[in-house]
Amino acid sequence: MAETVQQLLRERAQDEQPGLKYGDQVWSWREHVARSSAQASALVGMLDRDRPMHVGTLLGNTPAMLEALAGAALGGYVLCGINGTRRGEGLVTDVRRSECQVLLTDAEHLPLLEGLDLGDVRIVEVDDASWEQMQSEAPELVPCREAEAMDTFMMIFTSGTSGDPKAVQVAHLMVIFAGLTLVDKYSVGSEDTCYLSMPLFHSNAILAGWCVAITSGAAMAPARFTASRFLDDVRHYGATYMNYVGKPLAYVLATPEKDDDADNPLRVAFGNEASDRDIEEFGRRFGCTVWDGFGSTEAAVIITREEGTPQGSVGKGFDGVAVYNSETVTECAPAEFDEHGKLINADEAVGELVNTQGAGYFSGYYNDEQANNERMRHGMYWSGDLAYKDADGWIYLAGRTADWMRVDGENLAAAPIERVLMRLPQLSRVAVYAVPDERVGDQVMAAIVLRDDATLTPAELEEFLAAQADLSPKAWPRFVRIAPELPSTATNKVVKRELVTQGPTAGNGVLWVREERGRSYSELANA
Repeated sequence: MAETVQQLLRERAQDEQPGLKYGDQVWSWREHVARSSAQASALVGMLDRDRPMHVGTLLGNTPAMLEALAGAALGGYVLCGINGTRRGEGLVTDVRRSECQVLLTDAEHLPLLEGLDLGDVRIVEVDDASWEQMQSEAPELVPCREAEAMDTFMMIFTSGTSGDPKAVQVAHLMVIFAGLTLVDKYSVGSEDTCYLSMPLFHSNAILAGWCVAITSGAAMAPARFTASRFLDDVRHYGATYMNYVGKPLAYVLATPEKDDDADNPLRVAFGNEASDRDIEEFGRRFGCTVWDGFGSTEAAVIITREEGTPQGSVGKGFDGVAVYNSETVTECAPAEFDEHGKLINADEAVGELVNTQGAGYFSGYYNDEQANNERMRHGMYWSGDLAYKDADGWIYLAGRTADWMRVDGENLAAAPIERVLMRLPQLSRVAVYAVPDERVGDQVMAAIVLRDDATLTPAELEEFLAAQADLSPKAWPRFVRIAPELPSTATNKVVKRELVTQGPTAGNGVLWVREERGRSYSELANA
């Protein structure tokens, strides 16, 4: 069995099955591997072997990006996925930190580099005729190295929702392991098509989408995600499998429902961070199975759903996954719930998700010793994610460590409040976060986006909150902003630090304020 992406793609070199679909064009796996090998040969000839053999990509979800991925594996060098939403010095920092010798880009992304000092990084525009000619004239590929299982295949930057992005070193074996696991779980084969609409510079696209195609021989259909075009794409490409991260299911569900939505080939949607309501609704509306789990870019803490997963839980963790108190470095007490399902021992049960066995598949951040030391403490991997686990081992997310709030002497976590609010039918998306109390501690604030054409009144919100028996009275948001949109990353994750910075009164939309000790909301003028 192949242990590296390099070995796996060599096995596809004579495969005449469809490997890549884009627009109305279809390439076989043999054609895709051949083009990728030619690219790798041209790049290997350009790279200085006395420096890190790193090639960056500033590309969208196109055949060029897929060729860059395959080319890196076949050529034995490291691909560095540069986030196309980064700008200015942030973009420069990512390219320099990952020590790229060459940066592949295209006409769409080239303007982002204007005026930036990238040093001696060589810029290659992939849709330029001279680059196509260089590849066509390249000699037969001689890889710069024969990859080994734990060699770095790709550097993927974290999403940056809780700080500056960090370059995660993703090993060849991690890609193989993820692919084989998902292919087996969802019975994906060469007759399937994987719809790849999440950004291909991010871990979800690689470890939940691309890996499935290369390990199964299924065709790849790269696309730029848009909610309005989603179903047309699925039908056009015959997509049977898709991956997602963040809020894409919510975006699609916000589009008008049609009677024939379930008339499509999609069988499985796999990803993370969807709400329970969206998981159920998406499966019903589009006639597919939705599996939502948890896994960070670092892949050191992995949690999967299984049959019987309770409402609100993300499943059970792999061996070594536990919830620890970061101050005492001891395992937290099992979560306890009242008869309504409300967590009643948050102070003892909520802690940080850890891998007690070490780093797992995490090979470390590149060029960032401080961040590595922060993640690896006391011989364990600390994720920065809050959670609680019940006596049966079911894990519930509680947000990032920054989502821990102290309200009137009670500790509250953001994620459970968000799960309750998402029961409100009018809501499409929600973010709960802390804003300072004028005296001491925090107040709860919620920024919400309504579904298209939906309306919500303060009285309706009050009635809804009062009916949620598992919601602590102190968890009622003091401030509620009805926003047109939430700030988010390229991977559809909400950037809460921007909301926190805005505070209660800044930002777009309508602001409601709850009376300090009451249950009534009123609109704040000129908010």
